[in-house]
Amino acid sequence: MFSATLITLFPEMFPGPLGLSLAGDALKRGLWALEAQDLRAHGLGRHRAVDDTPAGGGPGMVMRADVLAAALDAVPADRPRLLMSPRGSPLKQAQVREWAAGPGLVILCPRFEGVDERIIDARGLQEVSIGDYVLSGGEIAALAVLDACVRLIPGVMGKLESGSSESFEDGGLEYPHYTRPREWEGRAIPEVLLNGDHAKIARWRREQSERMTRERRPDLP
Repeated sequence: MFSATLITLFPEMFPGPLGLSLAGDALKRGLWALEAQDLRAHGLGRHRAVDDTPAGGGPGMVMRADVLAAALDAVPADRPRLLMSPRGSPLKQAQVREWAAGPGLVILCPRFEGVDERIIDARGLQEVSIGDYVLSGGEIAALAVLDACVRLIPGVMGKLESGSSESFEDGGLEYPHYTRPREWEGRAIPEVLLNGDHAKIARWRREQSERMTRERRPDLP
């Protein structure tokens, strides 16, 4: 079973949106498991400190390697360990599908200026980014990673093909979708989708996918 452990200063942020809709229903049905560990439990001193000033000076605070190591070591090292970071490798659908088929993830959610660099190599953390921007912390990024994974777990989505015909599954963007009414504000559903010719529909969808990929994401294969 896919099991996610979050190490965070804000465990109350979880399950958050993952407790709703498909992911939430799957969580209640036991198709996956979620645990949020409070990093403060491993903090130092009376104030349970988890950070300190950056070596060499500079603004902000840095999360301590010893505190992070204690938190990570308290979790079995039986799953990939991720560090949400804007400098990490961009999250890709192929990687999501691999994780979804595995035993789960341990995700470290940093705050402040980030983490002591030494913890990354010492505990084999994989840095992952969900985009070229900076968030206040890793929690929102972790939610995105888990949502992408959980929806691919067998039994979460109604139809298996729902997850196999989407954007990025074949390297490109997904084709446009339409539904009733047949005409809305002078805009009609493309006639090819209404004639029942499945070969023509498949060809149209493939062509539209290729067109949208060329126009919007020329960086994709």
